[in-house]
Amino acid sequence: MNVNMKPSRIGRFHFEPYLVVVVFSLLLIGYVMVGSASLHKSGDAFNYLRKQTLNIGIGLAAGYFVTRVPIRFWEKYGQGLFLLGLLLLIIVIVPGIGIKVNGSTRWLALGGFRFQVSEIVKYFSVIYMAGYVTRHQKTISDSAFSLIKPIGLFGIACFLLLLEPDFGSAVVILTIAMGIMYLAGARIIQFTTILGILSFLASVLVYIAPYRMKRVTSFLNPWADAKDTGYQLVHALISFGRGEWVGVGLGSGIEKLFYLPEGHTDFLFSVIAEELGLLGVLTIISLFAVFVWRTFLIAEAAEQIGEKFSAYIAYGLGIWFGFQASVNMGVNMGILPTKGLTLPLMSYGGGSMLIMCCAVALLLRVNSEVQEIKANKPKERSKWVAV
Repeated sequence: MNVNMKPSRIGRFHFEPYLVVVVFSLLLIGYVMVGSASLHKSGDAFNYLRKQTLNIGIGLAAGYFVTRVPIRFWEKYGQGLFLLGLLLLIIVIVPGIGIKVNGSTRWLALGGFRFQVSEIVKYFSVIYMAGYVTRHQKTISDSAFSLIKPIGLFGIACFLLLLEPDFGSAVVILTIAMGIMYLAGARIIQFTTILGILSFLASVLVYIAPYRMKRVTSFLNPWADAKDTGYQLVHALISFGRGEWVGVGLGSGIEKLFYLPEGHTDFLFSVIAEELGLLGVLTIISLFAVFVWRTFLIAEAAEQIGEKFSAYIAYGLGIWFGFQASVNMGVNMGILPTKGLTLPLMSYGGGSMLIMCCAVALLLRVNSEVQEIKANKPKERSKWVAV
């Protein structure tokens, strides 16, 4: 469909009720658990909780504005936004500009607000890739060059991310790109070839970096060095063991007090496992499963009415949230090496919460425009109606 035919204004915003319930459930549970995981971290017991309240408030406000932006805006400026993301990745590694935390320079500060550049790049990656496959729909299944071209740009982004270093975010944006290309009709032989090459390069990067190699070896046998390289994973597993069926009770976990150094961010899922047990774990997994399911239904609805760009936006967001949540939970459960990725919409953090809320808002905008187009589409007359 021609870009100009897309609605720039929506008479009535069409909410997706299941998605809204899931998102607010994740926000609420995450908020409560961040409070529980951080009460001991400073003299002011409610310090992190107040900050997270502000983070969620800013995220929801930004999300509201994103819902007012037509999808055609993102389609028109997607390439420029991705280039802006690359520029930000360059700026953050300039000495004296980027903020260094735990050995990684990933953050920029603006007006007292600190944000992680890689989160913005993930958001722009979805938009850029959706636009690319929409513009090259006819050639993407025939020409290998059509697949290599965007991978080259994403390779630059990954190189800059590795300089921070941020291996986890590099894996996420490549997964987004590859997932959208596959759904856009890339040939299996071309897709698997590129995937094999990328997997080989990732393995090389792990092998040549001693700290990454330690993460892999500690993941395979964390108990071999439980006081050093396997420390976090060992105590994450202990959290799961202590939780049993219904947990030890909200606020009663002990691993967060002395042993899990990132209990309010990367290892929030372990705190949930200890305090809410298997019931809490299955609830979170189910909520993310429903989120991805509803996202793909929105994408399918957009695709059926010819809104390819909107469809690939929704597919990309579903891949992003589903993959990042799966990796975070997999790390906490000891089935994946440590990656440093937050749990979407739940972990503590201002920049992450802001971008995740904007991503959800973009998805809601896609759904609303799709429903508006379907509502305004002339209904076909039944062949059984008398003329």
